[in-house]
Amino acid sequence: MLRIFPIATTLFFLTLFSEVTMACPALLNHKMNDLDGKSVNLCGFAGKVVLAVNTASYCGNTPQYKGLESLYQKYRDKGLVVVGFPANDFGAQEPGSAKEIKEFCELTYGVKFPLMEKTSVVPGKANPFFAALASKTGEAPEWNFHKYLVSRDGAQVYSFAARTKPESEEIVRQIEKLLADKP
Repeated sequence: MLRIFPIATTLFFLTLFSEVTMACPALLNHKMNDLDGKSVNLCGFAGKVVLAVNTASYCGNTPQYKGLESLYQKYRDKGLVVVGFPANDFGAQEPGSAKEIKEFCELTYGVKFPLMEKTSVVPGKANPFFAALASKTGEAPEWNFHKYLVSRDGAQVYSFAARTKPESEEIVRQIEKLLADKP
């Protein structure tokens, strides 16, 4: 009898933990492909703080890749994931193929955070995830490197204009606040 209790208790907590980690906020309930063409279920980011950014390789804001990667390296073990969404919506500043975008990001800025396939982020053409982010905040991207910061449970979303640098006090303070809210 004593052996059954620890096994039953372990199974109970494993089941409970699985249910908690498997819950997907509606905001993240989208599938997209990454730059390698592999399907990515954004529900995999549930329980993490997500910094979603529309990116471009030939923009005055392109050096922000460095700050985004810095944030990712500094906070990823605490639960932050930075996700790039290359878009050619503004000034045709992301004309390359998936392979070209990936090589540019990795070789020029050492980007290791996830990058989705090229998409659209402007109202009327935006991918469903960016449409939901814009709807939730009332702010759609007006240029490359617009940032959305999403809480672990997807209930809170903060919008930051393209010119707001990733390492700005405003963004870092909000990231740290959201990371402190454990799932």
